[in-house]
Amino acid sequence: MSVLAIDAGNSKTDVAVVGPDGTVLGTARGGGFRPPAVGVRTAVDALADTVGRAWAAAGGTGPARVDHVSACLANADLPVEERELHEALTARGWGGTVKVYNDTFAILRAGLPGGAEPRGVAVVCGAGINCVGMTPDGRTARFPAIGKLSGDWGGGGGLAEEALWFAARAEDGRGGPTALARALPEHFALPSVYALIEALHLEHIPAARKHELAPVLFEVAAGGDPVARALVDRQAEEIVALAVVALTRLELLDEPVPVLLGGSVLAARHPQLDDGVRELLAARAPEAVPLVVAASPVLGAGLLGLDAVGADAEVFARLRGQYVRRGQHV
Repeated sequence: MSVLAIDAGNSKTDVAVVGPDGTVLGTARGGGFRPPAVGVRTAVDALADTVGRAWAAAGGTGPARVDHVSACLANADLPVEERELHEALTARGWGGTVKVYNDTFAILRAGLPGGAEPRGVAVVCGAGINCVGMTPDGRTARFPAIGKLSGDWGGGGGLAEEALWFAARAEDGRGGPTALARALPEHFALPSVYALIEALHLEHIPAARKHELAPVLFEVAAGGDPVARALVDRQAEEIVALAVVALTRLELLDEPVPVLLGGSVLAARHPQLDDGVRELLAARAPEAVPLVVAASPVLGAGLLGLDAVGADAEVFARLRGQYVRRGQHV
């Protein structure tokens, strides 16, 4: 049975048309999927363009039509949001059946062996931060993951804001010194944090570019700056706190189980963060097996689709093998 695999994140969208034997027939990439900012209809309209291009690349004519749609979507954080997005995608008529997941499930499924039953926990630290867990009997662990309102801290956007906060206070004297006060404005060829604040506030620098400051933070931390290092350490704490709570809820804390780590911040393998997460997990969840997932999340959406249609092991292996050959390894 054919599957339309969709991984729609905040910054980009990947779509793959997967044939009944697991062969990727066509792919396409589009922009970010942000229903809270633009509305569900507009967001799905943009998604439809990417789906149409993937369908055309697969040799399809007319509207896309497959047996099952597996959609892993950013901002599908609450049950009411999942239902609304499910209704919107079902109305498009792309598949006989539709299943909507939060996009973190794509990381979780991409990191598990092809054909294996979903069992593990995934933490995504990219633009934001989120965590999910699954067991073969259908139980899940979820978090609202809608920012500070739901107790979240960090991710690329959050780290950039924290770095700016400390840099601003260092420059004007309200806080202690930090090399961030020099490094952050230098990234944009500006002379001061004040100039950077002005440029961001007046949108001379697009707000989306604020995420570029997270890698600068990690560079400053690697140079030994105490303020930057403390922020990286806190990020490791937050990642492990999410994983341990999810493992506990699913009664997996004392079992050998994968903890899949994905998203741009974790996939970058910054040594301090990487080591910190592993050390904290070893202390708080000794049986957990941390694995960084570098495979494209659309692979996870495809594997979830194959789960739904009851594909055999050979089909799972063929789909995963195509992404491995493209250099997208777990």
